[in-house]
Parts: sequence; structure tokens; C-alpha cells
Amino acid sequence: MAPILDIKNLYKNYGPVEILKDINVSIDPGDFLVLVGPSGCGKSTLLNCIAGLEPISGGTLSIGGRNMTDVSPKDRDIAMVFQSYALYPTMSVAKNITFGMKVRGVDPATQEAKLQEVARQLQIEQLLSRKPGQLSGGQRQRVAMGRALVRDPKLFLFDEPLSNLDAKLRVEMRTEIKELHQRLDASIVYVTHDQIEAMTLATKIVVMKGGVIQQIGSPAEIYRRPANLFVADFMGNPAMNLIPAKAMQNGEGTKIEIARKVGAPIILTDTNNRDLPEDVILGVRPEDIAEPDFRANQDAQQAECMVDIVEPAGADTFVVMQLGGKHVTARLHAETSAKPGQMQQLAFDLGKVSYFAPETGQRLN
Repeated sequence: MAPILDIKNLYKNYGPVEILKDINVSIDPGDFLVLVGPSGCGKSTLLNCIAGLEPISGGTLSIGGRNMTDVSPKDRDIAMVFQSYALYPTMSVAKNITFGMKVRGVDPATQEAKLQEVARQLQIEQLLSRKPGQLSGGQRQRVAMGRALVRDPKLFLFDEPLSNLDAKLRVEMRTEIKELHQRLDASIVYVTHDQIEAMTLATKIVVMKGGVIQQIGSPAEIYRRPANLFVADFMGNPAMNLIPAKAMQNGEGTKIEIARKVGAPIILTDTNNRDLPEDVILGVRPEDIAEPDFRANQDAQQAECMVDIVEPAGADTFVVMQLGGKHVTARLHAETSAKPGQMQQLAFDLGKVSYFAPETGQRLN
């Protein structure tokens, strides 16, 4: 199957400043690709390059097997949904949705049929005669999506479409976009700085920093096997714990030594990873530090830790301690007996840990 989007060795410069550096990414038809990273990482610039709104400085970009590097935006068979919705305030919802078809000379009967189909899909039939000023943020977002859907493009591009909505509405719209993707089997490229949005929506995630791709993978790969310290820290909420530690080979495996605020260091034995340098950063997700009765698998290693802070959060309770000179968070169950200022027996799931090189930040296992 040929990729629906194929980007090879793409560069984007503004004068002497390199904004995007050697970008290589491709997606298959029906994929939901999310570009994620902090502000200024180049994700929106990359989306604009795909749309043709920004010329590229080097490399090639193909959509549906056709080289689009020098093709104008209107001929790329794409539809864009912007953060600002970009609706015409004087036009009704119906006219906003059909405007592009009218400009392209689509006959009125086809326009009407497309409009009714999309209005039904997005459940906005009752809004068609209203003006954008009479709509809520979520309704405007639906109209903007409707305008993209009637084009039936090869590729949908979403630029931070939910960032103007409140938290509850964002969750609802996220579910809606996911449903829409599954129903239409649409090919989507979606930009966000919200890693939860990325994890929930994507079939494939591209994590970016400083115009460079840090990692490409499925949500599970990015979460479980981050390629470097940046990805480990950026993806996941709460973030992965990154603990300076010492690694020493012994007969059973690798002895991992972690300094504690008081008392002797914690010693864990990792039987899965044997070729580690002496200085490592141990990456462990909060849910992989649990009470021993919740972690009865063979890779769980127990240690006593001094609890500093207990934060109840509904279904979970987060417990914060100091290990290796860092604040370390464990995600425990709601009924935990952990108390601030007391020692707590905890089990570290060494089957799920990551190791990183302190100097380069690169993954070691």
C-alpha cells in the first residue's frame, strides 16, 4: 500500500535559520498522525509545509503518491481545520459549509446533498440557519470540521483545533474527532502541544523538539519505550520519573543503586538489562511503582521509601519521595495507607523501566 503522505529529507529555513531539519515521515491511508511537542518546536510549520502554505527549502513531499513539493494549496486535495475556526461571520452555517463547493462550481443539488450528509454526521442539522456569532465554541468547531468534510479530501490537516475550548468540551470533541476518524477511515495529520490529546487520538505520533524529530511510533511505543530523556519527560502525565542511579554487574544481573535522602541507598537487581554503563538515568513511570500486593509479578523489586507528600486524586493517590536527589512520584490506589513522613514498602516493576545515558540522553535498553 502506497503511503498517503510521504515526506523525505524535508528542510525549512527562514534565511539562515533552520526551522525544520531533515524531516522524514510517512503515513498510510487511514492513519491518524499527531505532531506533538512544546511551543516553537516546528510542528505547525511542518503542517503548513504539508498544506502548501509554506514553501519548503529542501526535500520532497508527496500526497497520494503525487509529488506536491511545488503544487499550490488548492490543488493538493487537502482540507484544513484551524484553531480559530476561520468562519465567515456574515454567512449562515449552511453557507459557511458549502462556500468552498460553490467557489469550485459544484452543482447546487450536490452541494445540498453533501451539506445534509455532513450535518447529520456532526449532529448540527438544527444549526444550519444560524450565524457563527450565535454558536458556542464547540458548535463552531463542528462547523469548521463540516466545511473540511464536504471536500472529501485525501488528507485532513488539524492545527490545534481544540485549544480554544474549555477542558470538559475538549474531552468531548476529542472523542468526536476519534469517532469521526474511525467512521470515515480518514487520513489525518493533527498538531497539538497536549500530549494527552496525542496519546488518545493518534495511530502514530511524531514527537518534535527544535525542528528535529525525536521519535516516531505508536502511542504505546512512545509511552513504553521513549527514545531519549526529552520524550520520556514530555509524554505522560504525570511524567516518567527520571532518577540518577549507579549500575554494577553482579552474578544475578545488574545491581541498580539509588541514593535516598536518609539512610543507605536502595538496591534493586535488574535481570533483564546486563550491559549498562556505571552512570545511568533510571526511567520509571509512576504506575510502575506500586504497593507490593499490587505488583506481584517476577520483575517487581521491593524497597522501603520515605514518603514526603501524599496527593489524593480520586481513583489514584500520588505519593512523592526523594530518590537520587529527585522528586519521584508513585501512582498508588485510592485506599493506600501511605502517610507523609513515614516509610512505605514499594515495588518497582523492573520489567518496564527505561535506562538513559546521562551525557547524551539517549535510551540504553
